[in-house]
Amino acid sequence: MSYVRIWVHLVFSTKNRHPYLTKGIRYKVQNHIIENCKEKLIFLQAINGYTEHLHCLISLGKEQSIAKVAQLIKGESAFWINKNQLVEGTFMWQDDYYAISVSESIVAAVINYIKNQETHHDKKTFDDEVKTFHRKYKFGNMSFEESLNSDR
Repeated sequence: MSYVRIWVHLVFSTKNRHPYLTKGIRYKVQNHIIENCKEKLIFLQAINGYTEHLHCLISLGKEQSIAKVAQLIKGESAFWINKNQLVEGTFMWQDDYYAISVSESIVAAVINYIKNQETHHDKKTFDDEVKTFHRKYKFGNMSFEESLNSDR
């Protein structure tokens, strides 16, 4: 039997970083994503976010890719948000996302970071968070910040 444990911290934002995810809507969306992940056999360890983005900690299965998991989570949740008319107009996620591997030794710290998003963003904006990620992880020729802004 194969044993695979590949932790991925996945972050994605609403189209143009529009603050659609007010507290009540965010909790509904997060609960829906949790249920959808169970149905799709996506191991979602933690999920939380703020008004314009979500963080997920996922353990990829042996036949799962980051792209496919991100597509299943983002595409299905956007469809569900629109079907249930949770926001005015058409809801969309940014096309791009941030995904980085997480060492088993820091999984608990990442879970804590994700769980404390509301407190975290009382002190730091999502733009500041993106800049911190960029400085820390250096994303090739185009920074995560630049790629997120390319949809604007």
